[in-house]
Amino acid sequence: MRKRVLDVAEESFQARGYHASSLGDLMMAAGITGGALHHHFPTKKALAMAVIEERVAAAVEQTWIAPLLAAASAREGVRSVFEAVAAELERQGFVRGCPLNNLAHELALADPDFRIALSGIFSTWRQALADKIASDQQAGVEQGTDPQRFAALAVAAYSGAMSMAKTAQDASILRDCLAALKPV
Repeated sequence: MRKRVLDVAEESFQARGYHASSLGDLMMAAGITGGALHHHFPTKKALAMAVIEERVAAAVEQTWIAPLLAAASAREGVRSVFEAVAAELERQGFVRGCPLNNLAHELALADPDFRIALSGIFSTWRQALADKIASDQQAGVEQGTDPQRFAALAVAAYSGAMSMAKTAQDASILRDCLAALKPV
């Protein structure tokens, strides 16, 4: 039941946003009672924190960090993620945006707990990129690249591209970024 509630909340927060997702709508979509919901998540905030910590963090891990670590280089990892996400969005035919971005835009100023949790995911993502650049440098590539700045640029480029793609309902901006990320 907990998983079903998280599934419904994750989908609703991504499609409509946290504030537009009422507990009543979430309960109806999950097919549960208020008592069952409150047994697992005593407040809407607790539910959102679980979505952030369990689902959004896992999505960044699966979409970004794991492919990055498996790539031959940081730059190639970034390119492969942009390519994979662009291809998936083109296949879907619509863009809902990045779950982390969507919640960060909506919630970062609403509550310090949300801001800290979301910021932590961005920090973990950036550090994984910086660590991969540092590893590349030990292997003799990416000399002269500042790992922290490269990580900041890659995360910002992706986040911005996803916001632009969502607004335009067009994933081509990801392809434009991909073209600019030519191998060194």
